Amino acid sequence: MSPSPPLFSFPEARTRFTNSTREALINKNITPLLSTFSQLAGSENEKKCTLDQAFRVILEEEIITRASCENVLAIISLAIGGVTEGICTASTPFVLLGDVLDCLPLDQCDTVFTFVEKNVATWKSNIFYSAGKNYLLRMCNGLNLQSQFNLENVTVFNTNEQESTLGQKHIEDRDEGMEVEEGEMGDDEATTSCSIPIDYNLYRKFWSLQDYFRNPVQCYEKISWKTFLKYSEEVLAVFKSYKLDDTQASRKKLEELKTGGEHVYFAKFLTSEKLMDLQLSDSNFRRHILLQYLILFQYLKGQVKFKSSNYVLTDEQSLWIEDTTKSVYQLLSENPPDGERFSKMVEHILSTEENWNSWKNEGCPSFVKESVHSVCRRPSDSKPIRVVRKRTAPEDFLGKGPNKKILMGNEELTRLWNHCPDNMEACKSETREYMPTLEEFFEEAIEQADPENMVENEYKAVNNSNYGWRALRLLARRSPHFFQPTNQQFKSLPEYLENMVIKLAKELPPPSEEIKTGEDEDEEDNDALLKENNESPDVQLDKPVTGDQIELFANKLGEQWKILAPNLEMKDTDIRQIESESEDGKTRAKQLLVAWQDQEGLHATPENLINALNKSGLSDLAESLTNDTETSS
Repeated sequence: MSPSPPLFSFPEARTRFTNSTREALINKNITPLLSTFSQLAGSENEKKCTLDQAFRVILEEEIITRASCENVLAIISLAIGGVTEGICTASTPFVLLGDVLDCLPLDQCDTVFTFVEKNVATWKSNIFYSAGKNYLLRMCNGLNLQSQFNLENVTVFNTNEQESTLGQKHIEDRDEGMEVEEGEMGDDEATTSCSIPIDYNLYRKFWSLQDYFRNPVQCYEKISWKTFLKYSEEVLAVFKSYKLDDTQASRKKLEELKTGGEHVYFAKFLTSEKLMDLQLSDSNFRRHILLQYLILFQYLKGQVKFKSSNYVLTDEQSLWIEDTTKSVYQLLSENPPDGERFSKMVEHILSTEENWNSWKNEGCPSFVKESVHSVCRRPSDSKPIRVVRKRTAPEDFLGKGPNKKILMGNEELTRLWNHCPDNMEACKSETREYMPTLEEFFEEAIEQADPENMVENEYKAVNNSNYGWRALRLLARRSPHFFQPTNQQFKSLPEYLENMVIKLAKELPPPSEEIKTGEDEDEEDNDALLKENNESPDVQLDKPVTGDQIELFANKLGEQWKILAPNLEMKDTDIRQIESESEDGKTRAKQLLVAWQDQEGLHATPENLINALNKSGLSDLAESLTNDTETSS
């Protein structure tokens, strides 16, 4: 006998791959990784999964030590080379990019996106496209798949009126040398006096509106809507009553526009009471608030795919929103500098966004119109005929694997489509016969019609309208009496069914008698029993796995589930979901096998599982499963 190959050791392989990755990063060369990959024992899938983990470990070290962005991108470049050389999985560079964008600050992420754009040709190549297109789409667009709001973005302000300082005159406070934090106001704003009468009530109502902008669904609640309506009318009334002009409020911003001044970004509003008068006199600040109103109104009126069906505006609410939207656009156009142009630009952007939402709600139909060249004319006829172009089926749709499974583009559709190889045979299956026999359906009614049972009229099944409707359908399919002419006239359906039950009782055998003699059935049952007992273990391997078999084998598979997963045609997303839902190896193994069973349906047999185990290099487990199946059979 030839000596068995050395077993794969995950800790040893991870350590060696980690060291080789560090060496490759220093030398900017993938050679150390290729050498380690060829020297290690184990299957390709085992080594690929280990190298994927090593890349993430090294990347984590670089991010924690705040290394340069150049080193981070060098790791991703090594991963790209690893995919090209066939030593790591195709999704690894995209997973690393996702980790980087989640952890690095915005200024460095700009460098990362430049790297992504430079490698567009790489991402479009066959080896990367299928594995990474969804990763890139989510990274570049920041997809919010279920239209969730950022409820953690809470605006904090003073909610205790007793601690408020707004009852005092701020001008006197400034004359007495009130300290103002650096950056809270500019030189021009500091000398600008505010004529808006600000008290604590206005301050509280103004900042309370931010909670509605943060979570718009509150507006669909009756009490919350009344509060929002009241606060909004007061705040917008202040904006209408105290308008800004170019010379006073926006002089500095006009100079910045002319000179190309530096743009300042504030992630959060400053809610200090000391700044309230300055903020209301700031044209840029007013634009922020008014724009929030327009975005909120668009959400409340628009059709959003994941919006609950209960979120519906009343006619009164819709009318108020329509009038207020016009007022807000008017305030934007009057707000300096260049308010008219800014207002039109905002209206155009929101209109485009609304069209974009409608397109997504309709399932993203193609923008490409039908080509004119696809229509031609017959030489002898003036009517156009459409040219039928024959296309080969896409690779993803063609049958794959030993059972030629057809992929439908959706896991549930794939499972249902491959439940039976022949759809016509599936339709003829006896398990799809749901129509009861006349004996079964009318057994109760026949018993109730017998005078000896003394069943009162009101309790008889024939008086139930639901039962009567189903009885007529069954009689039309199975009884010749339904179509026979009769001179009897029935005033009601129960009366007709009572007569029909009496006829059936004379023809059908009593419930205590058997319809057949029983001899044929006994012979068939005996034959089936002998056949079942004489079945070979090979036949048992073709039957779908049972829940007990999955439970037993999952305990044996344990931590090696991830090695088996790729050969069960499980997607990377499914593997990551299994990892995130549990930390126990046996539980993960069971989840993998259950997911495989749901995906394969009737093809989830021990035989196919054994083949997958052998492909994964887990021959010991394959032999164990074979023995278990033979024992159970």
